[in-house]
Amino acid sequence: MKHFPIFLAVAGRPIALSGGGEAALAKLRLLLKTEAQITVFSDDPAPEIRDWAAAGRLALTPRAMQAGDAAGAALFYAANEDDAEDARVSALARRDGALVNLVDNLQDSDFITPAIVDRDPVVVAIGTEGAAPVLARAIKKDLEDRLPSVLGTLARIGKVFRARVDALPFGARRRAFWSDYYFNAGPRAMAEGGAPALRPALDGLLEDHLNTAPRAGRVEFVGAGPGDPELLTLKARRALHEADVVIHDRLVTPEILELARREAVLLDAGKEGFGKAMAQEDINALIVAHGREGAHVVRLKSGDPTVFGRLDEEIEACDAAGLDWSVVPGITAASAAVAGIGQSLTKRGRNGAVRFITGHDMQGFADHDWAALARPGEVAAIYMGKRAARFIQGRLLMHGASPATPVTVVENASRPDARVLDTTLGQLEPTLTNAGLSGPALTLFGLAPRAARASLQTLPKQEAAL
Repeated sequence: MKHFPIFLAVAGRPIALSGGGEAALAKLRLLLKTEAQITVFSDDPAPEIRDWAAAGRLALTPRAMQAGDAAGAALFYAANEDDAEDARVSALARRDGALVNLVDNLQDSDFITPAIVDRDPVVVAIGTEGAAPVLARAIKKDLEDRLPSVLGTLARIGKVFRARVDALPFGARRRAFWSDYYFNAGPRAMAEGGAPALRPALDGLLEDHLNTAPRAGRVEFVGAGPGDPELLTLKARRALHEADVVIHDRLVTPEILELARREAVLLDAGKEGFGKAMAQEDINALIVAHGREGAHVVRLKSGDPTVFGRLDEEIEACDAAGLDWSVVPGITAASAAVAGIGQSLTKRGRNGAVRFITGHDMQGFADHDWAALARPGEVAAIYMGKRAARFIQGRLLMHGASPATPVTVVENASRPDARVLDTTLGQLEPTLTNAGLSGPALTLFGLAPRAARASLQTLPKQEAAL
């Protein structure tokens, strides 16, 4: 971000503006919605500005701005529609210590004014850093249509009531109360009796929540998918938004962790094959400890939690602790990888089944039915296969698989930095070693990239054979 979004306190503080034409009017219509003390400097102000001054809504100084005029101002707007004059008054305002905005001049401004959806005190600010103002306006319109007009009334009365809600324990119970108010009891009271009905509704709602026994903790095992946040399910997004604690794998991308609720505790329980790792027993204990404290725990696993994710061990720990749990499936890496190369995992006349196998297990390199897998036309998605590539290659060749069998390795499937290696079983090693893959990789045995995906390849077969 080149601009850091904040909400600046301006109630009772000065805001100065230089200009009197259309650009000044556009800014003033927005500024007059605030409780700031607005002063306009213009030797030729528009009639509307004179009317606002006569009504006491702003102070008008009918001359060009001079040194010292912006002293103490929280913000200053240069809206003269003249580049030279805007540059002059901006220099004066900066010397007076004000933050400066030059209308339609992003490069020389200290701050920008976003598109705003006003449901006072609920305010939504939309900014594109000047790159796409049309897009900002479209988002503003969409939000205006979505947010009910009574939202501001609900928020204002709720703000006055906040101190009483402190009687509820901080965290999930307090959030449950406000969720109930804003999305159930509050709108219902407004519909039935208007604003006067809100306070009695709040009193009754708080009494109900105070007399309700605290909810036991619960655990959701959530699939984070292969890495692209747009591939998260709606249910996974909701779980992240509601979680008190997120215990995540090493392969979960920062973009997905960004979607977690800001107040949530994020805990890294990453495992790395043949490297540093948190013991599974410690992960189980971590899940149970937070669940027993009444937290909504999201155990966030890359891909799909039901595929090579040690899900059963963690569910058994929850069962032993008496914790409720549920599973939210995700898109597994094999689906993302095969989509990226334009193929399908099964095809009529080629293979009626596909195997999901792992390159290594708890005892070391995993063994499989190599003779069946070596038959022509077989397809397998091999997880955790980078370090086991030579072992897998040897076993398949030993059991009669053709060295020319196509093999595709996809690194960082679905992500912007995805890489595709198009090789053969006979050249699987040294292809992988020479490629120097550092991200998570999935090996597709028996599949080559479709010709239309050739531009994605990082190592053509002829180079891999060298």
